[in-house]
Amino acid sequence: MKYVGLDTQIRRNNRRSILLLLSFPLLILAGVYGFFLWIHQGNFYAAGYDFMVTIPFVLGGVAIWFLIAFSSHSTMIRLATGSETLDRKNNMRVYNLTENLCMSVGMKMPKLRIIESDQLNAFASGINENTYTVTLTRGIIEKLNDQELEGVIAHELMHIRNRDVRLLIVSIIFVGIFSFVVSILFRSLLFGGARRRNNKDGGGQLIIIALVIAVVVYFLSILFRFALSRKREYMADAGAADMTRNPMALASALRKISGNSNVDVNSDEVKQMFIDNGPAENEAGFSGLSGLFATHPPIMKRVQFLENM
Repeated sequence: MKYVGLDTQIRRNNRRSILLLLSFPLLILAGVYGFFLWIHQGNFYAAGYDFMVTIPFVLGGVAIWFLIAFSSHSTMIRLATGSETLDRKNNMRVYNLTENLCMSVGMKMPKLRIIESDQLNAFASGINENTYTVTLTRGIIEKLNDQELEGVIAHELMHIRNRDVRLLIVSIIFVGIFSFVVSILFRSLLFGGARRRNNKDGGGQLIIIALVIAVVVYFLSILFRFALSRKREYMADAGAADMTRNPMALASALRKISGNSNVDVNSDEVKQMFIDNGPAENEAGFSGLSGLFATHPPIMKRVQFLENM
């Protein structure tokens, strides 16, 4: 996969951001319409009437969820990772590497944060220049040499320059909506089943129908998000190699990261943002159905890609 250029990639990701902002609400509305069509036994008129009445409430709820999550994502990421601001005085090596890379491409330097973990990992986050952040573990700072660490930092800077971080945050927010709906419906079915059986009403059936539809929609949204995540890693690897002119350094860093990246984080969504998402996904042989649910391509495939540049 050849790096297609920064401007092209930014345009692509901006278009994808717009498509995500449109497609996820449409997917939610499709699920709602499917629910009404099911309970009305295929009566399009009755389903359409209930659907039209419900649209403002659905879109309003989605908008409120999105605005809250979008504005507070940085805080949620900090809480999930336990990261702290990287002290400049005691970490001049990291600051110098980051500043030099940013100056070489004319970008504003992001904030730097650290996770106190011996594991080797890093990720970028943020939605604009005021919130862009590169977070590194203590392990990756101490165990990589300057060229390897430069490659990792360049990889994360490319996620920022490509607008990958904003795109991913948008997808995580919307998938979170589906996850929340599935969780609520499942809990309602699990803990309210006895009461509904005593009342002998159709409430249980309606919840089961809603749960089935919600799970299908959630499944489709996850597949799309995972595919998006896998592709962005290759693009960031290629961009980092182009930025540093040293693809072998990043390849060497990825080899060291492989099998040593399992940071204790209280959020699967945040884990998806890391340069590597756990040792289970570093095996070059994963394919087929398991590959569809991988958030990252195998480490060895990424190493081979860099070595062939």
